[in-house]
Amino acid sequence: MRQDRRIDWLLTLVPFILISGITGFLFLYPDAAHEKIDQVRFFFGDTIGVFYLILGVGVLAVSLFLAFSRYGDIVLGNPGERPKYSFFTWGSMMFTCGLAADILFYSFAEWVMYADNPYLTVLGGTEEWVGVFPLFHWSFIPWAFYLVLAVVFGFMLHVRKVNRQRYSEACRAVLGDRADGLLGRVIDLFALFALLAGTATTFSVATPLMAEVIGSLFGIAVSRRIITILILLITCAIYTYAAIRGFKGISYLAKFCIYLFFALIILVLLIGGQAGFIIENGFESFGRMIQNFVGLATYTDPARTNHFPQDWTIYYWAYWMVWCIAAPFFIGKISQGRTIRQTVLGGYVFGVGSTIVSFVVLGNYGLGLQQSGKADFVQQYAADGDAYRVIMSVIDTLPASVLILVMLLVCMMAFYATSFDSIAYTAACYSYRRLGAEERPGNMIILLWCLLLILLPIALTFSESSMSNIQSISIISAFPIGIIMIMMIGSFFKDAKKYLEDK
Repeated sequence: MRQDRRIDWLLTLVPFILISGITGFLFLYPDAAHEKIDQVRFFFGDTIGVFYLILGVGVLAVSLFLAFSRYGDIVLGNPGERPKYSFFTWGSMMFTCGLAADILFYSFAEWVMYADNPYLTVLGGTEEWVGVFPLFHWSFIPWAFYLVLAVVFGFMLHVRKVNRQRYSEACRAVLGDRADGLLGRVIDLFALFALLAGTATTFSVATPLMAEVIGSLFGIAVSRRIITILILLITCAIYTYAAIRGFKGISYLAKFCIYLFFALIILVLLIGGQAGFIIENGFESFGRMIQNFVGLATYTDPARTNHFPQDWTIYYWAYWMVWCIAAPFFIGKISQGRTIRQTVLGGYVFGVGSTIVSFVVLGNYGLGLQQSGKADFVQQYAADGDAYRVIMSVIDTLPASVLILVMLLVCMMAFYATSFDSIAYTAACYSYRRLGAEERPGNMIILLWCLLLILLPIALTFSESSMSNIQSISIISAFPIGIIMIMMIGSFFKDAKKYLEDK
């Protein structure tokens, strides 16, 4: 069959057209759009926000069941097949395919953003709890979203060896032939809509920090928007090249990212003068997070005394859910030859471990200066609400601040490139009506998605309010994705049970 006849142009173009229409509405009628989106976000994030919390706890429980039950013995491939990638290469690609650049941004800044929230005082004090929540928000539940769906996709690709690499296909055991009909199309359209919304969201979070770094390093007196657009174009060129090169290019870039990432963390630990505080407070915060995990995961603030879960926990769970369109698919793809147990537990070791190390070192460095009275980042953030300038102030206190800025810039740009080449690859797979597990999309389709993924963030850069609004769109997009996730997990267990019975 000719390749152009295998391409599903409806799923290729409709999500982009919808996102472009929303973007146009945001530009032409920004005030009205902001009001409407806020209303919808309030409904999903506040009125029924407990749905996200329940789903988070449920998915974490599913991940542990998968790892320690008979399902954990299933090989994501042929029986007896060996892993395609070494643990380090696999872990590097897994960690960098998601929110790695955002992890760097929030590692420096998250504790500052809610240091004055009354909920921390109720719990026992800001100093005791401000280092706990970043570890909670970025560890087990978020990675559970990734790893459970990675197992679902890995089973679909490498065990059942399907030739339709889509969300709807992962629901086939539940939907039956309806996966090929209207319902399947709706599921896939929701998935790609969320993919584009999540893409714009993540660029809005950390790219301005890269612009600040460039402005500081080179003394460029150009607006943050112009520098951000240049960064987006350069990043697009890098991830397009890596995606077209295939998994070999992605694996090289991922390993480079990981080496640079840990070099940056070790350098801050060694030269910052806060090593003792970083290690001790990080260890204590991790212990406090484990001790109080159930309470933190189920806290809903029903009386709305502080809105902490609505402003933070629900937002994070929704944010990671939106990213579950691409990252778990990619992780499942590269997990060929690993058992389900190895995929889940290995993901927790490498993914959660790397994330926690980043938050412990980079976050506690600034927190140590704050608590010793050497700096007041909380007051600085309260004065202007600019987290990017707070991060620059934190880095300025380091002895080798210029070197740290260079490493941070290169690391974030490489992280973005690695994340988005995996997104472009996943989106390109959606463009095909039929695509076997061992097949890869054509270079022209990958190139098309690389360009489509970058257009919306560039357009949104011209309007800061639109960047904020698109974050709300990501939260809204996460609700139907949550429903689809439940369907996919149920479908997996139904299919995997049959697979075990037939062996």
